[in-house]
Amino acid sequence: MAIQTEQLTKIYTEVTKGGLVQKKRTGVRDLNLEVKTGEVFAFLGPNGAGKSTTIKLLTRLIFPTNGRAFVMGIPTARRVAMRRVGYLPEQPNIYGYLTGREFLHYVAKLCGLSNTDARNQAEILIRQVGLEGRADSHVRSYSRGMTQRLGLAQALVHDPDLLILDEPLSNLDPIGRKEVRDLILELKKQGKTIFFSSHILSDAELVADRVGILNMGKLIRTGKMDALDAARTSSVEITFQTDETTRARMDLTHWDAVCQDMNIMIRIEDAGDIPKTLKQIEQWGGKLVSVIPQRQSLEEYFMAELGR
Repeated sequence: MAIQTEQLTKIYTEVTKGGLVQKKRTGVRDLNLEVKTGEVFAFLGPNGAGKSTTIKLLTRLIFPTNGRAFVMGIPTARRVAMRRVGYLPEQPNIYGYLTGREFLHYVAKLCGLSNTDARNQAEILIRQVGLEGRADSHVRSYSRGMTQRLGLAQALVHDPDLLILDEPLSNLDPIGRKEVRDLILELKKQGKTIFFSSHILSDAELVADRVGILNMGKLIRTGKMDALDAARTSSVEITFQTDETTRARMDLTHWDAVCQDMNIMIRIEDAGDIPKTLKQIEQWGGKLVSVIPQRQSLEEYFMAELGR
């Protein structure tokens, strides 16, 4: 497993100046999560659900109240585990007076690369994230999308096996979001595991193999995207054509049907009834036009899950 957590819990305690406990707030509670090696996993939830808390626990920026976490099979408490991880915070704080090339060279040196290797790695990453034309511009002149791409590049400097990205698609324009999505898919092709948090559901739908839904610090659902697609299917519409003679002797009393000229659309609630319905249409002598599942949008499904 690329990521595994066992009863991972973080409770924040706010203390008054006098040393008295004022109140406690749960960031994450009893989180049991598994992310498989080589997959893109989207960690979904509304703002305040506990996504960033989970990521900070995984990267040891904060420490758990209870439970354990592992990355690439290594307990996160061991320093060596973090060498396998590349991390992009929600708002990368990059030195604005450096150019993109200078910043990547600086990060590579921090990772222990020699001057020559640091320069070479910086050039490779500049091309990989598409910053060739702005590599020598100061970071303070970068757009949000360019800053995100530079942030992804610094997360890749030491060639990690696992990338943990906190809201990498937030506050980007449509072009910037597409660029980051494409880069995530390219990194997956290279064998990287990508774990990213998001509240932009359409983007998660485009790139994720599996998703987890978090709400109020609790994991309420995980699953593959295709399983989610099946769960979101609310009905199936079957359309077929008939001639006037056939239409006149058909009994549609017990069907949820809509007729328009010689086209008839039947709606069924259970996809398991499709074979029976198609057999009936064949017996009527109908000519099949289409079989179309009707699905909730991911947003509708998401809100329904949060409401449970």
